[in-house]
Amino acid sequence: MKTAVITGAARGIGLATTDILCAQGWHVVMVDRDAPELALEAASRSNVTAAAFDISDPEQVEAMITDAMASRGQIDALVNNAGVADFGPIEATTFARWRRVMDTNLDGVFLCTQAAIPALKDSRGAVVNIASISGLRASTLRVAYGTSKAAVIHLTQQQAAELGEFGIRVNSVAPGPVRTKLAMAVHTQDIINAYHDAIPLNRYGSEAEIGQVIAFLCSEQASFVTGQNISVDGGFESTGIGLPSLRVKPQ
Repeated sequence: MKTAVITGAARGIGLATTDILCAQGWHVVMVDRDAPELALEAASRSNVTAAAFDISDPEQVEAMITDAMASRGQIDALVNNAGVADFGPIEATTFARWRRVMDTNLDGVFLCTQAAIPALKDSRGAVVNIASISGLRASTLRVAYGTSKAAVIHLTQQQAAELGEFGIRVNSVAPGPVRTKLAMAVHTQDIINAYHDAIPLNRYGSEAEIGQVIAFLCSEQASFVTGQNISVDGGFESTGIGLPSLRVKPQ
């Protein structure tokens, strides 16, 4: 049975990807720093191992990989999904807020992948880094978040270029607006309407739709895919130039 390590697995995209991989016959090491929520979700699933670690801490990352190898003996895929969001004006983004985002969104991806390289060499495994459409197109209030995700996309290419000779594939996925509980709680109807207008498919994506692409990149079906960023965004990136109001509406 193949083993995947998924960070930020207690909720959202990480949890959806856990369920998809488990349904495909994988064992998933679910990593999250929210130990109570992680334990709750892991308890209701089979073929999973709960691992409460903070991936922004180098020592905890090393312990996480060591524990995963001790319990499973192999790592066939690493999904660097854990992330934090911090939205606010540039002037109001303190260095502490900036570092908090970078510590998890960028440093965590670097640390986890680096620590997992020996195991991934043995398995000729795959890494999937979760970026964001905010790393491809700038928007207001996302100076730290968007910059961290843009860096993840480039880091993915660096990792793919260097690790390919060992048979390790590294790709990133850039989700667009996703219909999560948190998003629906804070997005006003005006925001929802604006997103629908700007997305060619005229809707938010689901966590499972993102997870299906992640699972594909972990699988042998993507055996010749590396160094790529796949936007899973309903076409949102393609509308970065031009006014949504000028789009031709279906008759």
